Amino acid sequence: MLSRSAEMGHQLTKAAIVKEFQEVGRDLMALGLLSLHAGNLSVRRDGRVFITRTGSRLDHLGSKDIVETPLHPGMPRHPRASMELPAHLAIYATTGVDAIVHAHPPSAIALSFVTDRFIPVDSEGAILLREVPVIRAKRVVASPEVGRQAAAFLRDHRIVIVATHGSFAVGRTLEEALSITTTLEMSAKIALLVRSLGGVVGQARIVGSRRP
Repeated sequence: MLSRSAEMGHQLTKAAIVKEFQEVGRDLMALGLLSLHAGNLSVRRDGRVFITRTGSRLDHLGSKDIVETPLHPGMPRHPRASMELPAHLAIYATTGVDAIVHAHPPSAIALSFVTDRFIPVDSEGAILLREVPVIRAKRVVASPEVGRQAAAFLRDHRIVIVATHGSFAVGRTLEEALSITTTLEMSAKIALLVRSLGGVVGQARIVGSRRP
């Protein structure tokens, strides 16, 4: 049983985590990076993972929508944890990050239909992202294969795109991972605009194009 001081410390920690989740969740929805009950957030704290519950609305998160579950993949998971928990655990096990944002940025998803690796053409994207791998798997939702690939790529990248599905971004905080997600979406929009205007540079740097 926790001492009174330890219990109060845990409550303070959970309250701060809930606030961070609420702010980032609202921003994701306001920026059009999610549909109503999509996406998930998590942070790693002291051998534990706090993650949004399955089916939660990220723009209306309450304390009960953020559940605590063991960091070790072999331990029993919280029954209401997001279905993407295995991917989050795989990423934590392989990287030194403390926060993960899984979103559904529409422009980045659109690019995943025509490319296997996205290299931003705009200056900010080129500096912050360098390149973004595109993961392909038979099953893309709650997929162990996606988790393994994402974990491997995120050792050297800040964000990955899961083809036809969404993105996983990492950072020291949820705010940092959110920022990277917005950078990806802006860079993807710019690349698509350049492409629509017939820009040679844009077409040349959408690597591994799947169009004939």
